[in-house]
Amino acid sequence: MAQLHFRYAAMNSGKSTMVLQYRHTYAACGRNGLLMTRLDRAGEGIVSSRIGISADAIEFGAATDLAHLVMVHPGARVDHLIVDEAQFLSSEQVDQLAWLVDDQHLDVFTFGLLSDFRGEQFPGSARLVVLADVVEALQVYPMCWCGQPARMNARVTGGVMVRDGDTVVVGNTDTDADADISYVVLCRRHHRAGQPYSPAPVISLVA
Repeated sequence: MAQLHFRYAAMNSGKSTMVLQYRHTYAACGRNGLLMTRLDRAGEGIVSSRIGISADAIEFGAATDLAHLVMVHPGARVDHLIVDEAQFLSSEQVDQLAWLVDDQHLDVFTFGLLSDFRGEQFPGSARLVVLADVVEALQVYPMCWCGQPARMNARVTGGVMVRDGDTVVVGNTDTDADADISYVVLCRRHHRAGQPYSPAPVISLVA
């Protein structure tokens, strides 16, 4: 039986690396699949991992009919679909993926973030949680600056954590506190406290 899968984690947890591993494994078995993504930090039509590997992919947009795209794809019949950055799917697109699974018997594997920088679920992720046959958190947790497992994504502008703004703003995860827009991963405690970086040590002037 075909299934719809959703695997999620915070940024820096190796999601795209796993996407590329799935692609390699299924291709090695002779299966004919499509790899899709949206707004990868490396550019359009690519899935890139922070460990340095990447692959060409189909870039989907906000209005792309994923079911139609798969059904009219030239060549041999597609038997599985792998979607990276699944948080950017619309609710309607998740329904299209469910149709591919239920009516066309395609396995669909989606990978993405569960929540945005505010700690709110993306609409696509929320719909996947409802519809997916398999919903799993990746077991590789990135670390907050305090050393605790990081499950939250934070947006940083000019070194300050922000909680307002557009949901979709592409940026990278780095340690440059002066970058215009960047993202850091935090534990719940420090996301709630709005502390994206370790506080500077206090220097005593007393001899």
